[in-house]
Amino acid sequence: MTTPGPVTPEAPSQPPVIEGFSPSVYGNPESFKEKFLRKTRENPMVPIGCLGTAAALTYGLYCFHRGQSQRSQLMMRTRIAAQGFTVAAILVGLAVSALKSRP
Repeated sequence: MTTPGPVTPEAPSQPPVIEGFSPSVYGNPESFKEKFLRKTRENPMVPIGCLGTAAALTYGLYCFHRGQSQRSQLMMRTRIAAQGFTVAAILVGLAVSALKSRP
């Protein structure tokens, strides 16, 4: 039985180059706050929809706790409408960014 020779480590290989793809669009990494503010400026309707959803849910739960079932039901329906608005805002934002990236 022969013993294998010494193992020599290979030089680290470079990642493959893909035409038209850059791994990082931004030169320096963003903090959470910077990224949040940039995304909010790009599509301001999404945070508005999220806040509306959270407000309707909170007020609906408050009304439910107080025993106001009709108002609670109304707020839950309002919450669904706010969620739909948020999803629509996300889709519109995606469509706009896709159209902007086209030449």
